[in-house]
Amino acid sequence: MKSRGLLCLLLVTAWLAAAAQCQAQTQPGLQFRDVQVAPGKYRYEVFVPPRWTAEKKWPVILFLHGAGHRGSYVGPRDFVLGKLFLSYQHPSEFVIVFPRCPEGRWWSEPEMAQMALAALEQTVKEFRGDSQRIYLTGMSMGGYGTWYLAAHNPGKFAAIAPVCAGLKTPGTLPIPPVSEARDPYADTARRIGRTPVWMFHGSSDATIPVEESRRMAAALRVSGGNVRYTEYEGVGHNAWDRAYAELEFFRWLRTHRLPARTPAAPR
Repeated sequence: MKSRGLLCLLLVTAWLAAAAQCQAQTQPGLQFRDVQVAPGKYRYEVFVPPRWTAEKKWPVILFLHGAGHRGSYVGPRDFVLGKLFLSYQHPSEFVIVFPRCPEGRWWSEPEMAQMALAALEQTVKEFRGDSQRIYLTGMSMGGYGTWYLAAHNPGKFAAIAPVCAGLKTPGTLPIPPVSEARDPYADTARRIGRTPVWMFHGSSDATIPVEESRRMAAALRVSGGNVRYTEYEGVGHNAWDRAYAELEFFRWLRTHRLPARTPAAPR
């Protein structure tokens, strides 16, 4: 009995020491990380909130940028994406991961979707992310990626927020379609199911037609989806300035979580 108690004490002491070491090594703010996905290595940014601690699990946001921010990093502190997203509000309760799509690639390509998910999983593991509170958002090309990732990974995200996005390839950009189905809107809505969705679009968008979001919102409602749609009257393609500045945006994300998974029964 004494040996069992001593073993438990040693295990707890080792866990506390590991947690303390992890917390000591983790600095708040923006950081760079690399993730290996065949056939190469990709650099991404991570925002660690000021009060981060290894003693609890944290909600995580995966942010997918638009076509204008594709490329590679130039300097060791070239935090392009983190500074962009954090300029709207300062979500101090979230760990946020910012993968970066290379020039000429698109988030709705399988390889780029795999890279984004790999960066997310690595971030969740390193910064004690809560698998029940993982959220997905993206703008323009990143909005297409948001639909693509959510449709191909049902039940992974607690809520998603596509901004000025679509499903079909627009006439202005060669973005790969989200779905090859005859009715991509119904197909995507069926795949997403009851995942909470908050969509944003400008009514005067000349890059991604606003009809894309209108049709997707309608398809989600028909299928019984949990959808909220905000359309900004007279706003062009840049709906993200308004969307990410919505005071309710981060509060809305926090209200959603996935149900706890029940362990599989032994066979």
